[in-house]
Amino acid sequence: MSSESIHLIMVGNRKRRIKDKLAKYGVTAGGTLVLVALLLIFFYLLYVVKPIFDGASMAPLSNFSLPVKDKTALIGVEEQNEIGYRFSDRGEVNFFALQDDARFKAGEAIGQAQVPGEISAVAIPTPGKTYLTYGFKDGKALVVEPKFKVSYPKDVRLIEPVLGYPFGEEPIVVDPEGKPLSQLVFEAGKDKMVAAALTQDGRGVMAVMSGEENFISGEVEWTSKSYPIPALPRQVDQMLLTPNLRILMVRSGNRLSVYDIQSLDDIQLRNVLDINAPNANVTQLALLAGASSILVGNDNGVISQWFEVAKNGKREFTYIRDFKSDGPVAQLAPEQFRKGFVSASQDGTINFFHATGESKLLDEKIEGGGFNGVAISPRHNLLLLQQGNEIKSYSVENEHPEVTWSALWQEVWYEGYPEPMYVWQSTSASNDFEPKLSLIPISFGTLKAAFYAMLFAVPIGVAGAIYTAYFMSAGMRKFVKPTVEIMEALPTVILGFLAGLWLAPIVEDYLPGIFMMLVMLPLGMLLTALAWHGLPGKLKQLVPDGSQAILLIPVVLFIGWLALSLSPMVEHAFFGGDTRSWLTNEMGIKFDQRNSLVVGIAMGFAVIPTIFSIAEDAVFSVPKHLTQGSLALGATPWQTLSRVVILTASPGIFSAVMMGLGRAVGETMIVLMATGNTPIMDFSMFQGLRTLAANIAVEMPESEVGSSHYRVLFLAAFVLFVFTFLVNTLAEFVRQRLREKYSSL
Repeated sequence: MSSESIHLIMVGNRKRRIKDKLAKYGVTAGGTLVLVALLLIFFYLLYVVKPIFDGASMAPLSNFSLPVKDKTALIGVEEQNEIGYRFSDRGEVNFFALQDDARFKAGEAIGQAQVPGEISAVAIPTPGKTYLTYGFKDGKALVVEPKFKVSYPKDVRLIEPVLGYPFGEEPIVVDPEGKPLSQLVFEAGKDKMVAAALTQDGRGVMAVMSGEENFISGEVEWTSKSYPIPALPRQVDQMLLTPNLRILMVRSGNRLSVYDIQSLDDIQLRNVLDINAPNANVTQLALLAGASSILVGNDNGVISQWFEVAKNGKREFTYIRDFKSDGPVAQLAPEQFRKGFVSASQDGTINFFHATGESKLLDEKIEGGGFNGVAISPRHNLLLLQQGNEIKSYSVENEHPEVTWSALWQEVWYEGYPEPMYVWQSTSASNDFEPKLSLIPISFGTLKAAFYAMLFAVPIGVAGAIYTAYFMSAGMRKFVKPTVEIMEALPTVILGFLAGLWLAPIVEDYLPGIFMMLVMLPLGMLLTALAWHGLPGKLKQLVPDGSQAILLIPVVLFIGWLALSLSPMVEHAFFGGDTRSWLTNEMGIKFDQRNSLVVGIAMGFAVIPTIFSIAEDAVFSVPKHLTQGSLALGATPWQTLSRVVILTASPGIFSAVMMGLGRAVGETMIVLMATGNTPIMDFSMFQGLRTLAANIAVEMPESEVGSSHYRVLFLAAFVLFVFTFLVNTLAEFVRQRLREKYSSL
């Protein structure tokens, strides 16, 4: 060999080594970047999700003295947390600054007012409302509320507190006989007001004011009428009235009398309940935000929640759950727009709870003993306390109290529901809405959609791959394999569109035919194979070896046409002409047009190319010497396939199935368009579903950034991420075990 040839070989080897190293470093860098990207996604999801699991906390803001004489009826704070107010049981109203600013220092008086008249009773507002009602010794009542006028002199925001009269400065006549009111409760609707009271001579009276707008002046004119309240207990400790003006509740000791006041001419005592905790006495009663639930505080620290549940065709108040505070319950302060509340004990302990989450969020001991007043701000971020003449304010961090482990993953008994359930319902048009953020229904929907998709795709994809790689001729394989693989490029939004608008009505109209296909197609293929086996050899030779599958195309088309053609006759003969009604009425199975069967077929078509391509490569890659050796030893082609080829290719086939599962679990557009997106837990193929991915796609655009809803959607994405990670890890473990087991073949 010449020196020139040796030089050329050395140069070629050097270039090859350089290329090998570049390829090695490139692949390593690419793999590292992929891992880094996955870790960044993982930690970003954790970063967004973490705040929903942070506990509540409170920190002192201000502490000052307020000269007070009488007992406090109500304390509160305006929305901006700048001005606090206090109403006494004798009608004295004080407004004071809660923080230092250019005009006032914390605790400095801003305004004062006095409610006129001899006051004998006070009705405090329900959550979400700010008006207070004073009852007088002449049987009348006056509704007042703190008002905050906002102006911008010289571009500086100025808040001026005043005492407002939302229904006029003229008192309302509650008792026509003019007797002093000893207990009072008041609620107002859009065009109706109700005041219920107990007079000092033991009578129960209810005044109902109906409003009608004067078409000339535009003012609302009120007309009043009084009604007696029958069967009042001798001792009345507390009265509550629901804002929908349908139910009046009267507490006498440990008993609660519930009155139906929808028909004012026939006010009825609906039932009487013992609401105290075992071996305890009731100390306080309050309505939770939305006024669907009652909170019952006891002297042993137990706070129970009650709301109406349908039983035997009637709605009855039912014990639901309880919470344990750190001392005897002296006061309850429900949050205005959430299902949370604050309890205060006489020893100075403050507890934060949330009803839906069934959670105790915070316990804090405040120096100074018991409280004369407790209030939580409208934005739930400031706590106002009164201890004697001292006012204390605390900033509160409690952004996501409704998100707890039990609310996400366990059954929760929601207001108005007959029993504990898994429910996803994140938004509503009502401010009284109780968020229902269980991830179980949408996680179930994800697995359900994947199950039906894989049930359709795995047999077709794997069987097609085995036939294509092992039996089909090379010429036909070159045409079939790219055709199936190119299906993977079909946009899933097109598949979803076709499934929802074209396939779903066909499945509904030809349901018997669809199920006949499942039986007739395998039988038709077997009969075709039997007929082929019986043909003379000369006829068989007319079809090239490995191309016999072409003969099945007209068979499959004919059977499909036949099944759909026979469907109306079968439906008329066996299902009364309407299969959907027969399923609903006779079998008790609900039928949605866009259901899991449609999703399974549509997603199956999306998953088949993935499974087919990987499985076909695995089977085709089985070394030829293995199959040839098996055939040479006398094994039939089927024995070779089942005992050599499939076992050797099993790691690849398993990987194909798991890749298809990952595709099905993460699919969004098909599920979004082919189902009713109903987050229900029903395994029936005729019911709809909602998946994690589709739920994120639907609700993320409408969620408020940073809200509990927003962060729970990110948690759903995190759950999906972790699920696919675990499935892929398990799949890789199983694949490696299969490879080790069958690599020696």
